[in-house]
Amino acid sequence: MRKYSSIIVDGKDRAPSRSMLRAVGFKDKDFKLPQVGVATTWSMVTPCNMHLDKLAQLSANSVDKNGGKSIIFNTITISDGISMGTEGMRYSLVSREVIADSIETVIGCEGFDGFLSIGGCDKNMPACVMAMARLNRPSIFVYGGTILPGDHKSQKIDIVSVFEAVGKNANKQISDRELTEIEKKAIPGPGSCGGMYTANTMACAIEALGLSLTNSSAQVAISSKKKNDCKLSAKALMQCIRNDIKPSDIISKKSLENAITVVMALGGSTNAVLHLLAIAHSANIKLSLRDFDRIGNKTPVLADLKPSGKYSMSELVAIGGVAPLMKMLLNKKLLHGDCLTVTGKTMRQNLSKVKPYPSGQKIIKSFSDPIKKNGHLIILRGNLSPNGAVAKISGKEGNSFTGKARVYNSEEQALKDILSDKVKKGTVIVIRYEGPRGGPGMREMLSPTSAVMGKGLGKDVALITDGRFSGGSHGFVVGHISPEAHVGGLLSIVKNGDIIEIDAIKKQLNLKVSKTEIKSRMIRVKKPTKKTMSGVLTKYAKLVSQAHSGAITVD
Repeated sequence: MRKYSSIIVDGKDRAPSRSMLRAVGFKDKDFKLPQVGVATTWSMVTPCNMHLDKLAQLSANSVDKNGGKSIIFNTITISDGISMGTEGMRYSLVSREVIADSIETVIGCEGFDGFLSIGGCDKNMPACVMAMARLNRPSIFVYGGTILPGDHKSQKIDIVSVFEAVGKNANKQISDRELTEIEKKAIPGPGSCGGMYTANTMACAIEALGLSLTNSSAQVAISSKKKNDCKLSAKALMQCIRNDIKPSDIISKKSLENAITVVMALGGSTNAVLHLLAIAHSANIKLSLRDFDRIGNKTPVLADLKPSGKYSMSELVAIGGVAPLMKMLLNKKLLHGDCLTVTGKTMRQNLSKVKPYPSGQKIIKSFSDPIKKNGHLIILRGNLSPNGAVAKISGKEGNSFTGKARVYNSEEQALKDILSDKVKKGTVIVIRYEGPRGGPGMREMLSPTSAVMGKGLGKDVALITDGRFSGGSHGFVVGHISPEAHVGGLLSIVKNGDIIEIDAIKKQLNLKVSKTEIKSRMIRVKKPTKKTMSGVLTKYAKLVSQAHSGAITVD
């Protein structure tokens, strides 16, 4: 149980190490216990993570009560919701790498025998798992939990409601006063954004991977169940340390397929594609866009959750969480039940006593009456995306869109035109040079997609980009176009008025221009002036891969 910490603290020559640890509270007996890191992404920069310090302390106390010596340490988080639509958003995806690197650095340096990681926002969750896979020491993930919805005129609202209210205000549908009211009411307290956005999507995916306890992903941030989850997770981690159960015993091609299946059934965020590819890479497992395509072909969307649906995550929690859905999928042989989990049991064993959803509930549909008969995350290829692009097609938008391109070299330019009514019906909005390298940082396009919805154009325009989308984005949207414009992708030569065809049935994304014209334009294309960069953005732009491989920074 002390495979790593014994190297740090055992023997006369390690007296200096012990001396320093005594200063942070170690007693003689503690040096004989397995040292367990509690990695928290607590921060007051966002409501998603503002309560994680308390959850970390609960987890640490439980580690100590179950035979370990806990050591709490912190890493960063950033807020997508706050930085959205600004230059600051370029740091969002970068933070995934920084967090994974920092957790790996602390655990590797300090010789911890295992660790519990707590995440509450979009990028720190996959980052925690990437560090778990890299280090391959007994470890477990705890989700900080979902926020409760706000209330406005007896309607449940959340952060996406605020983004869409901006568009409604620009369209004279709501007053300045009502916009301010929505702003004040949407975020009532701690917890991650309340629909099936990226945080809740990744929490469910991580549970399906087997790296967190059953229904750990479906709990309210400020609930007693979340506090108990921390205690039980620490207890389970100590059992993993005793039995030497490591991430490599849990993360497999099968468990990754389980995660993809659950994401599809929930109607989850496009970001899950990017993050699961990166997790697979960290675990040295081959996963590609073709796996998402294959699994999506046979997995229906069953959850009527925001942003495309009606209900919030807290309402799903109230009817039983995600576990009953997973049992439904298992019974239909859509999940691999033999995958090991952090409980020391298989997925099938964990789900054996899970009760079905109550009769009459309307959030999770039956297989005979799904929201959509196959997955909503469609992998598109064609001359615009030979390496792949990710479309989020809920079915409400239709399955195809053909329109004239209106081209923008940045998100801000597009948002300005959408809000000032320069984007008309039948338009394909093209936002380019926002990819992993060209951004750099692959910003999320929640501001323009929310403005489109707020303007009432959700069914009348499409938006394509080499950037990404927030889990809160909906409408006819295509992102992760690979290769991106910055590295010579065809997106770089699209002109205003060009016809673009998006077909979710044929799974095609094409620029309807002759091969001769394409060749001529490619010779003459010029990149826009390089954006001002410094520090971490410069490093990221040099290291990052394309979206189809997960925007990873380590080969």
